[in-house]
Amino acid sequence: MLHYPNIDPNMLEFNLFGRDFAIRWYGFLYVLSFIIAYIFYRYTLKLKGVKVTREQYEGIIFAAMLGVILGGRLGYVLFYNLPYYLRHPLEVFFVWQGGMSFHGGALGVIIAGLIFLKRQKLKFYPLADPMMPFAAIGLGLGRLGNFINAELWGKVTTLPWGMVFPEAGAKPRHPSQLYEALLEGLVLFLVSLLLLKRRLKDGVVFWAFIGLYGVFRFLIEFVRVPDDLDVYRKYGYFLGFMTIGQILSALMMVAAAIGIWHIYRKKPEKKEQ
Repeated sequence: MLHYPNIDPNMLEFNLFGRDFAIRWYGFLYVLSFIIAYIFYRYTLKLKGVKVTREQYEGIIFAAMLGVILGGRLGYVLFYNLPYYLRHPLEVFFVWQGGMSFHGGALGVIIAGLIFLKRQKLKFYPLADPMMPFAAIGLGLGRLGNFINAELWGKVTTLPWGMVFPEAGAKPRHPSQLYEALLEGLVLFLVSLLLLKRRLKDGVVFWAFIGLYGVFRFLIEFVRVPDDLDVYRKYGYFLGFMTIGQILSALMMVAAAIGIWHIYRKKPEKKEQ
């Protein structure tokens, strides 16, 4: 049994004009993931042989950031706790209280990316594939942020690496945040980079990422404590065991299978002589 290392979630605290402010590790790690993407995305683009202007490059990064933030928040509101927010609509904007959804963030990035790329007359897959390793970095760092916040812990376990979290009682629990950081972060990063270097058809890396995330998240949900939501108290779990996260992850797996099938059934475009 392990004890949570009691990490201060505030990276930096300071007083400005008589008011106390804090920079939290969680927010810093998200910003760091965007900085990493901004610096290194140009190199993964080279692996795909894709060229864009500086303005287009910066626009893609900005669209991704906007999609993550807006989509992540709206996804949590719509997918996870809509009845509550219908009763408390102003709290939709209380992002400091927590409540972000990867599934919503993913949809937000895809929609924002499609809109921007269509305006720029750029194709989606050649630019989405090289972004996947950085999506994995963002996921991994975000889960580390959850661990530092001592939130989203797992179910009670007797395994030797079970951890006692400060707000979760005296029994050791699965450090599910670290499971997700490993699988959704490190493993997806390595797999995406490996597939990217193999120069597969456009879109394969994107859909492989979507499908594998769905698999990893679906499995981890079995050992992760679901959010305390009205929908579970009122209706229970789907099919008696499936959480909202598992339903959305299953849909991701289905979408990925259809996406890859569609890519490989398409006949290659004939080159003009």
